[in-house]
Amino acid sequence: MNRMVEVFGDQWSLLVLRDIMFMNRRHFRELLTESLEGIASNVLADRLHRLVKQGILVKSHDPSHKQKAIYCLTEKGIELLPLLVEMNAWGHKYLPASRLRGLAQVLVAGGPKLSAEFMAELRETHLPKSSFRKKGRVSTKARRVFAMQNLQAAYEAELANRKK
Repeated sequence: MNRMVEVFGDQWSLLVLRDIMFMNRRHFRELLTESLEGIASNVLADRLHRLVKQGILVKSHDPSHKQKAIYCLTEKGIELLPLLVEMNAWGHKYLPASRLRGLAQVLVAGGPKLSAEFMAELRETHLPKSSFRKKGRVSTKARRVFAMQNLQAAYEAELANRKK
């Protein structure tokens, strides 16, 4: 347990992972300006650096923009999904006033099947095509859309409710 705490350090690392994983925010500016919690730029830079150093994320140049970097989950990062799902479910159960209840409900209701579909989508989005093919993972577009659409719709609905 102590090693896990060392990897994440504090709430910010988990929130950065949440935004990359569930909202597909992969650029520094997106993570900085679109975070609900309002993370400071120096804290975000530090957490991204730590997550890259731990092998949970990789940082590469964005081919669509020469001056931007893009952050991608590694297999190690993608395999954190079940942990985040369980933490979310626990929060929904024991902290009824916790935020993003819609996302927690979708994740719990979808069970292991939704988690597996979403992990396949994350692999397709974040891992290099060659490593994705080497591992023999194939997911259909319909499955990917189902998982991503359900999760993003729940997240967006909860955000809209919070702004009212």
